[in-house]
Amino acid sequence: MPLHPDRLFPAESAKRDIARRLYEHVRDLPIVSPHGHTDPRWYAEDTPFPDPATLFVKPDHYIFRMLYSQGIALEALGVHRSDGTPVETDGRKIWRLFADNYHLFRGTPSRLWFEHSLETVFGIGERLGANNADELYDRIAERLAEPDMRPRALYERFKIEVISTTDAATDALAAHDTILASGWKGRVVPAYRPDAVVDASRDGFRATVEEFLGLAGAPATFAGYLEAHRRRRAYFKARGATSSDHGHPTALTANLSQADAAALFDRVMKPEVDTGDAELFRAQMLTEMARMSIDDGLVMQIHPGSFRNHNPQLFARFGLDKGADIPTRTDYVHDLKPLLDLFGNDPRLTLILFTLDETTYGRELAPLAGHYPALRLGPAWWFFDSPDGMRRFRELTTETAGFYNTVGFNDDTRAFCSIPARHDMARRIDCTYLAELVSDHRLEEDEAYEVARDLAYNLAKKAYRL
Repeated sequence: MPLHPDRLFPAESAKRDIARRLYEHVRDLPIVSPHGHTDPRWYAEDTPFPDPATLFVKPDHYIFRMLYSQGIALEALGVHRSDGTPVETDGRKIWRLFADNYHLFRGTPSRLWFEHSLETVFGIGERLGANNADELYDRIAERLAEPDMRPRALYERFKIEVISTTDAATDALAAHDTILASGWKGRVVPAYRPDAVVDASRDGFRATVEEFLGLAGAPATFAGYLEAHRRRRAYFKARGATSSDHGHPTALTANLSQADAAALFDRVMKPEVDTGDAELFRAQMLTEMARMSIDDGLVMQIHPGSFRNHNPQLFARFGLDKGADIPTRTDYVHDLKPLLDLFGNDPRLTLILFTLDETTYGRELAPLAGHYPALRLGPAWWFFDSPDGMRRFRELTTETAGFYNTVGFNDDTRAFCSIPARHDMARRIDCTYLAELVSDHRLEEDEAYEVARDLAYNLAKKAYRL
C-alpha cells in the first residue's frame, strides 16, 4: 500500500487543512542532522551497501530488539558475537526472517520509517511479507548496485546539509580526514563522546584511559587527564566537531575541589573501583566538560537515564548497543544543581538535555530550560522518537519552555535510509501540533509558518552552532 499523504495529520478536516499548508512549507527543507550514529566510513569510502539486510536490519536496534523479544536469535539476524562465533551471513535469509515477522511492527514507528524508505528511496509501495520477500530483496539489491545509491549520492538525494557522527574520544577520526581530503562537498562532522574514558565502571576503563593519555601525550595525573581531554577536543574541533555527547546512567553532577577530584581520579584508576567512586567521577566530569565547553565552544549534550546492557547474557555474547538498554527514573532538578550553580547562567554554554523519563518533561525539564540561559531541551529521544512521543513532548514542554528553548529535531540513528523518514515524521507531527494551536486561536497562521521552519531547520542549526 502506498504511503498516505495525510499520515499523522489530524482527522478533523479544518485542522488537517492547516497542517497540510504548514507541512508544504517545510517538507523540502534541507536536513540538519546534528546527532546520530551513522558510520563515517560510509561517506569516506563511498562503497555500495552490500545487500538489503545490511542496509535495513543489521544496523537498526529498533528492528532486531523487537525480533529478539519474540525469541529470534540475534545470530540469525547477522548480529556479530563478541567471541567471533559464526553468525548468519546470508542477507537473503536474514531478509526473509524479517519479512516473515513483519507483522510484529504494526503500530510502531519502525514500520513507518521502513515503509517511507521503501517508497521514497526504492519506489516500492508494497507491504513486505513472506509472499514478496524475495522479489523485494532482488529489487532493492539491484538498485543498491547503481551509482546513485551509494552513500554520498544518497546524502545529496536526502538533502542533508550537515550530519554529525558520534565518535569515541580515542578515535583517530581517519574516516573524517579522508572525507575532508576528498574534496566532496558533503559536510560530515564528528562529535566528541568520552564515555569510555569517563565511566570507571566499564570493563577495560584503566587501559582505555592509558591509551587516551598516550594519544594526547599527557601524564597519568588528574591534571594530565584533563589536559588530554582539552587536546582531544581540539583535535575533534579541527575536523569540524561542534558538540560533545555524554551518555551517563544519571544526570548527576558534582563540584569537587581540584585536590579531591585528583584523589578521586587516583582511586578510579586502580584495578578495583568502588561503585560510588565511579558515579562521583562521572558526576565531576560532567562539570569539567561544561567548563571546557565554555572555553572551546563545543555544545554539550547529556543523554542520561538508560540502564545499559540490562540483559547480562546478551551483553556477554554480543557486547554494547544490542537493544537491551532500558529507561530509568532520572532526577534533573537535584542532580544538575552543582553544574548549574557554576555555569547555568553563562550564555557561553549550551547544554542540551535529553530524557528517557517522560515524567520529567513538565515537572523538571521544561521549568529548568525555561529559566537557565545555558539549558536547551533535546527532542523526544529513543523510545519516544515516535508520533505519540513527539506529541507528548510538545504538549508537556511548550507551555513552560516555549519552542525556542528546544533544539528542533535530531534523528539519532544508525540506519541511513531512516534519516529522511524520521525528519519527515517530526515535521508532520510538529505541523499537526501547530495546526491545533492555530485552530484554537492560540497562534496566528503566519506565526505557525515561522515556527514550523524553525523546528524543522533553524533551531538545530543554531543550537549546535552549525
